[in-house]
Amino acid sequence: MDYLAGLNPQQRAAVENTEGPAMIVAGAGSGKTRVITYRVAHLIEKGVDPFNILVLTFTNKAAKGMRERIIKVIGAEAKNIWMGTFHSVFAKILRVEAQKIGYPSNFTIYDTDDSKSLIRSILREMQLDDKLYNANFVYNRISAAKNNLISHVEYQQSAEIQAEDVSNKRPLIGTIYETYTKRCFKAGAMDFDDLLFKTNVLLKDHIDVLNKYQQKFRYLMVDEYQDTNFSQYTIVKKLAAAYLNICVVGDDAQSIYGFRGANIQNILNFEKDYPDLNVYKLEQNYRSTQNIVEVANSIIANNKNQLKKNVFSDNESGDRIKVQRAFTDNEEGKLVAEAIVQERTSKGYDHKDFAILYRTNAQSRAMEEALRKLNVPYKIYGGLSFYQRKEIKDLIAYFRLTFNPGDEEAIKRVINYPKRGLGDTTVDKIIVAADQHDITMWDVVCDPQKYIPGRIASQLNDFAMLIKSFMAEAKKLDAYETALYIAQHSGILKELHTDDSIEGRSRYENISELLNGIKEFAEREDIEDRSLATFMQDVALLTNDDRQDDKEKDTVSLMTIHSAKGLEFKNVFVVGLEENLFPSQMSLNSRSDLEEERRLFYVAITRAEKKLTLTYATSRYRWGNLTTCEPSRFINEINAKYLELEVAKSAMSSLGENSFSDERRSWSQQRDAFSKPKPASASTANSATPAQRPKTTSILPKAHVPTPGFAPDAASAFQNGMEVEHEKFGFGKIVNLEGNLPDVKATVFFQGLGNKQLLLKFAKLRIVK
Repeated sequence: MDYLAGLNPQQRAAVENTEGPAMIVAGAGSGKTRVITYRVAHLIEKGVDPFNILVLTFTNKAAKGMRERIIKVIGAEAKNIWMGTFHSVFAKILRVEAQKIGYPSNFTIYDTDDSKSLIRSILREMQLDDKLYNANFVYNRISAAKNNLISHVEYQQSAEIQAEDVSNKRPLIGTIYETYTKRCFKAGAMDFDDLLFKTNVLLKDHIDVLNKYQQKFRYLMVDEYQDTNFSQYTIVKKLAAAYLNICVVGDDAQSIYGFRGANIQNILNFEKDYPDLNVYKLEQNYRSTQNIVEVANSIIANNKNQLKKNVFSDNESGDRIKVQRAFTDNEEGKLVAEAIVQERTSKGYDHKDFAILYRTNAQSRAMEEALRKLNVPYKIYGGLSFYQRKEIKDLIAYFRLTFNPGDEEAIKRVINYPKRGLGDTTVDKIIVAADQHDITMWDVVCDPQKYIPGRIASQLNDFAMLIKSFMAEAKKLDAYETALYIAQHSGILKELHTDDSIEGRSRYENISELLNGIKEFAEREDIEDRSLATFMQDVALLTNDDRQDDKEKDTVSLMTIHSAKGLEFKNVFVVGLEENLFPSQMSLNSRSDLEEERRLFYVAITRAEKKLTLTYATSRYRWGNLTTCEPSRFINEINAKYLELEVAKSAMSSLGENSFSDERRSWSQQRDAFSKPKPASASTANSATPAQRPKTTSILPKAHVPTPGFAPDAASAFQNGMEVEHEKFGFGKIVNLEGNLPDVKATVFFQGLGNKQLLLKFAKLRIVK
């Protein structure tokens, strides 16, 4: 039981008391993940079968991290725990039980782009004004209905909902919802919301299935419970009803996803559902300095709707929180960039120790420009996901068709890519024929002479035969071999290989990286089914939060505050603290919306470990017009004794009457902006030259044959610049080393593969010279 020794009394109580309903209120930086993992480990130590434990998270990354921690405590038995995101766990159940609700087990999962594309098709077919019936609006309306467990039938039968749509001059939303539902069903597809909506239908309409999973999941744990919506809440409550061994973990002060359906009342009212509830409050913050914790406390105290707790820190007091006032948003960026350079120079921080957080993505522009001028490397989070890139979605659409030819969106995406004379007119004819005969688009494509006679029948036959050949190969080959066959024979590789533009090379390299990932999947030994179909199921469930952790690269992180949740940095800048920007203008109409904005500010503050800086501008361009800005009310809500005011020189003349309350007069005198720092060293700006695209039809280089007598060298022997050999990747050069022994991580540039990050103690590298 050594793992219990390092817990504080509150953490230990939450870990050891495993029977009955429990709520763990976990303040920021309070060791929440440790408590969850040790609680699961403790259950298994007590004799609970891992197969009877269900742990639900909000990102695959969180689930993976927890599982790895549990394995370290109790060993390989932890692999048998049902652990994952709501969507991944219930997609797994739906694939087993799909036939009970009329779906094939290999149903396709539509992402947001697929769903909106289908909605746009329906709007065109119904000849509706796409400005009034905007696809985004319609999609969000349908999504909200599903998250509240309102079917298309109930939607159209609700007088209240219909009256709302009529008042919005969109009376046909219900009809679109019905058509969308039927088209998804006919295509053998579910969207992300369906994975929860259909699970609720399954558990409601099939009592035998509900009983099966109630008996299976005798212990439930839900992470980030404050972020659950009504659909998730209902599933969890049903599954826990038999044994009542449910433990939810969360922090109402970090509930920031109301805009996407999360209901803070789920955690605030949890005790009403379970009167015999045990509540454990984790109130010690191990992450931040005392001053940062006190500032966060003083902010969140202004919210009326919350679970009371007393978060504290035994860390050092730390610096006071700096408030910087700039004249313009561009000057705000300059102040932040200069502060980062000076802090690095004086304190020895790495770039990765800094994060710039903002309310909206548009604010990144001024920050980026300022960082570039000072040669500060940075990374923006929240951009286009790898799996959302066009070339990746194109190839994956071919994969999807191989396993579910009824997938309407996949057909529309690739039927004429690469071009084969089957344009939009042909697609429209296929859709009309499918609707008229109540069959799928694939049925039409397979027998075009019957439904669309004419000259295009030959091209449609060729396309059908192509997909059928993929189906045949998929039955014989592993995931990588199937993927490579499809990439080559679909024409995508040839199409991208002949494009010599910078964008073309980048797209080709992205396809290469996708195939690399599938190759690694095909070689995994921890899963039984390594088919491309299984890989596709995993890919469909990746979320934007499951990004590759680039924090290991030495770059400043730029991101929205929503994207920053769950992360931590030594130095944090929260920028744009102005009324109508943060808090957002849209949040000022109700107390609940304003309190969510304040919780968002609380999340931003608690990302900081050592130093926190708040900035705002007195003027900012919006929609091309320069507007005057007032400081955010959130600044005035902070106890003045924790703050230090700094005013940029150029802002001094514009200040006029002090916009802060009288107690701010005790703040430090205004100071000059930092002197211009020295440029960043050349070594921080340079990186390895990207790999040249191989001039062959093969997407990957030939497999490396290790040098005879290959023997890896000790991790302590490696230095920057060394040429090395890897058994699998071949010959390369070390371009960066970071960390301390035994956990040194090497970035190695391999010809044809680009940079790979390897942990030296596991990498098995041989020094060449």
